[in-house]
Amino acid sequence: MQSPLTPDAAELIARRFLALSDPTRLRLVDLLRTRGETSVGELAEALGASQQNVSKHLATLYAEGFVSRRKQGTSSIYAIADPAVFDLCEQVCGGIEAQLSSLDAALKG
Repeated sequence: MQSPLTPDAAELIARRFLALSDPTRLRLVDLLRTRGETSVGELAEALGASQQNVSKHLATLYAEGFVSRRKQGTSSIYAIADPAVFDLCEQVCGGIEAQLSSLDAALKG
């Protein structure tokens, strides 16, 4: 990665982070990680959300290249297209776990 970032590169990176900034989209990524290819209907049922809402979130993830989409009859089937998203999520989760551990130690301390 070039440093310092160009304005265009910073914009593209920010858009990818923005696509992951929604809890529903993070849950969709997690579901696709564990289930593999899954239909919109199955994802909506798993989240307890409407198909329209899930489709909207998947469209955002698709636009940023995190998921792929294929048609099967009248259904849209989604899968993870960029497995690097898992590395990013693991980094963030690791930081959160460390922060929670520190807070827990301080409260018990």
